[in-house]
Amino acid sequence: MMRIIVKELENTEGTVETGHNVALGYYAQNQEDLLDKNDTVYDTLDKIAVGDIRTKLRDILGAFLFRGEDIDKKVAVLSGGERARLAMAKLILNPYNLLALDEPTNHMDIRSKDVLKQALANYDGTLIVVSHDRDFLDGLVDKIYEFRDGKVKEYLGGVMDFLDSKKMENLSELERKNEAIIAEKIKESAQEKEKQTDKTQNKHLSYTEQKEIERQQRKIKTQIDNCEKRIETLEKEVAELEEIMSDPSKVTNYQEMILKYNKLKSDLDQQFAEWERLNTL
Repeated sequence: MMRIIVKELENTEGTVETGHNVALGYYAQNQEDLLDKNDTVYDTLDKIAVGDIRTKLRDILGAFLFRGEDIDKKVAVLSGGERARLAMAKLILNPYNLLALDEPTNHMDIRSKDVLKQALANYDGTLIVVSHDRDFLDGLVDKIYEFRDGKVKEYLGGVMDFLDSKKMENLSELERKNEAIIAEKIKESAQEKEKQTDKTQNKHLSYTEQKEIERQQRKIKTQIDNCEKRIETLEKEVAELEEIMSDPSKVTNYQEMILKYNKLKSDLDQQFAEWERLNTL
């Protein structure tokens, strides 16, 4: 939906209309990668600043934790979190009255998230935010849209009200529940397809060929079972790490934790992809 709103993707049904006076700014998941690596931090904002705002660039950068010699650093040497902060500062500097933000806290440490949240809380325009970060959304949004089973449902209130209505503690729990439902539907569809195929093939196969097919099917089933066990283990590790990251007092090395978290998410995505592949065999 976000990509349709910002005209990156064409809608297949219905219409998408932007209000007459709406000036839309978009923060994509890879927004920090779109910065010019040869520019300095200061140059990044100076290139787009116009009017009196040019005299306040150092203050704006300071609000996003770029102070002193930091503003002379090349974008190329910044960490992922620093580039994300700079990309957001650049976005807010533009005269947009609607910001569409797609997972804006990716790669950000806790301090950066707090800075971003404060900046957005003071923003006068409208925000559309796609995020699984409960703490970031808490107090920032006043309406939730849930996309599920091909439908969109609106919830008035903040993210905590939404989670209370779902009897859940975090958004990742909801995401895992939805993934489990989708996975079960895929599995049922694959099993039905397999039954139909077997009925057709078995009429023409020899005893030896049927036995070989059954052996291959048992092997695939074992691989699927092992894959599901790995997915369950990874989901638990991700949930535990998210719980730790939500409490700054428990974090000793946030950068190391972010790397571990991204690795777990990547492994989980790979396992889901492998699970889907096996279920199509």
